[in-house]
Amino acid sequence: MTFYRRLICCLALALAFATLLSTVAHAGAPLMKTQAPGYYRMMLGDFEVTALSDGTIALPVGKLLGNTTPARIERALANAYLKDPVETSVNGYLVNTGSRLVLIDTGAGTLFGPTLGNLIANLKASGYQPEQIDEIYITHMHPDHVGGLMIGGKPAFPNATVRADQREADFWLSQAHMDAASKEAKTSYQGAMESLNPYVAAGKFKPFIGDTELIPGIKAVASPGHTVGHTTYMIESNGQKLVLWGDLMHVAAVQFADPSVVMKFDTDSEAASIERKKAFADAAKQGYRVAGAHLAFPGIGHLRANAGSYTWVPANYSSLR
Repeated sequence: MTFYRRLICCLALALAFATLLSTVAHAGAPLMKTQAPGYYRMMLGDFEVTALSDGTIALPVGKLLGNTTPARIERALANAYLKDPVETSVNGYLVNTGSRLVLIDTGAGTLFGPTLGNLIANLKASGYQPEQIDEIYITHMHPDHVGGLMIGGKPAFPNATVRADQREADFWLSQAHMDAASKEAKTSYQGAMESLNPYVAAGKFKPFIGDTELIPGIKAVASPGHTVGHTTYMIESNGQKLVLWGDLMHVAAVQFADPSVVMKFDTDSEAASIERKKAFADAAKQGYRVAGAHLAFPGIGHLRANAGSYTWVPANYSSLR
């Protein structure tokens, strides 16, 4: 009996020692410090929509927001457990209609530094290749929306036709406008030209004017203000609707609480404010989904109206069964 007791004790000690070694080994593993691939997929009627992350960038919102005060900005950020600068998402959206693959905005590419430029990698992680994209719709020609059009000096989407409002093209692709711009603004013109002109030269840029049905189920809607030809895109399928806002708004914690707050990057802040208020009110009243280029990834959800403000309700996660 004594022998068996000793044997059991020895086995228990050996097991405990092995467990300890296992725990120590796992605790010594290096931190990964990486995220999962940045894509999120949802169904919209018969269409499949894939949100694609281009990455995040630290946005010094205290220096960029106007028609407010530093105290109000700080208070709004604190209510959302945020501090300035705010880590801000840059999102693009891929719409598979069943017959066409349409990418809406392309991220920054190499134009905004090392924390952005991940859209193509995440497109591939989501199961698609750049060569499969049929059309690309641009909300506006700021670098963080068009920079991903090029990679290594060549078009990143060799089979795609690029579309944007004609007024946007006339403004950002004009050498005369760039020559007259401030030194700070010239980089935006350069980024637009470097990104779009190769598609223009190849006959793959097809502008439109104002409200236009581009393909069945996707309509361009003029929303000027942030830029002269800023466009939102309305996607509808089988009674369901999603509106892609582009840069109608930038800082959820501040601008949902007060839609009158404007952004330094707006070409016409007053017009942008009008478009933002109109978009917020319509989304809340109609109850359709919306998505924003700078809402926290995947940037899809609903709006609920309050007294003079709005509450953002992010999309519920779905396994897409």
